[in-house]
Amino acid sequence: MTGAQAPAVRGDRTDRIDIAYSPCPNDTFVFDALAHGRVPGAPALDVTFADIDVTNGMAERGEGTVLKVSYAVLPWILDEYALLPCGGALGRGCGPLVLTRDAGGSGADLAGRTVAVPSERSTAYLLFRLWAATEVPGGVGEVVVLPFHEIMPAVRDGRVDAGLVIHEARFTYQEYGLHRLADMGEHWESTTGLPIPLGAIVAKRSLGDDRLRAVAEAVRTSVRMAWDDPEVSRPYVREHAQEMDPSVADRHIGLYVNEFTANLGPDGYAAVRGLLTRAAAEGLVPALAPGALDFP
Repeated sequence: MTGAQAPAVRGDRTDRIDIAYSPCPNDTFVFDALAHGRVPGAPALDVTFADIDVTNGMAERGEGTVLKVSYAVLPWILDEYALLPCGGALGRGCGPLVLTRDAGGSGADLAGRTVAVPSERSTAYLLFRLWAATEVPGGVGEVVVLPFHEIMPAVRDGRVDAGLVIHEARFTYQEYGLHRLADMGEHWESTTGLPIPLGAIVAKRSLGDDRLRAVAEAVRTSVRMAWDDPEVSRPYVREHAQEMDPSVADRHIGLYVNEFTANLGPDGYAAVRGLLTRAAAEGLVPALAPGALDFP
């Protein structure tokens, strides 16, 4: 589905907005009502489906008006984009996993080894690097970037020593005969007490404060409508989840769509600041400018 253009959703409003998000169940669940014109007074959308590494690149190039991106990319884009206080993915017990072929072991076993990751600009990768800084003496060896659907087969087949996986892989890695070496979310929560920041919704600052607030409220309403009647979103979720087992899709939604999706709130903002501040201290990202996360 990378970069695939969805049919434009037609509405009777002329203030159309382009938006790009992933075909993953949490995103299609969140945006179903908004994408299909069921949010009263909201602008009509032109939807593009793209994997997160694609939307991260779009944001860095200033392409796209509203985008689902990794929190890790925010330090490079916040001059042009504002972080919306809703619609994204944060939570507890939902962090990326490091998988290996062999059971047991510890972070020390990755010293000098090859690890596959979904993107070097992903939040998963930042969490991994922060974990490895304390748990992998001397650091890992080569880091290989692979599409996330190729990572588990690469670990299984011995092409890499370990893989960093996200999303529904939490529920399916045993099917590949793999074992969990470490949970990046558990490490993050145990060291910070904060929820795990994963994916963010951003919008062009050039929309102006009023339209930014209107977009945020439309996204929040779409989330609440999905919660109020989950069955309505099922066809949209199933269409884009492709071969994913429906029960896995439901677990995916249950894990990644939560209170922070409706409103980041103090804990959500603290998690984002905490991640990016720690990453900047490790030299992984530029430092945030004062007020960079403020929403109009």
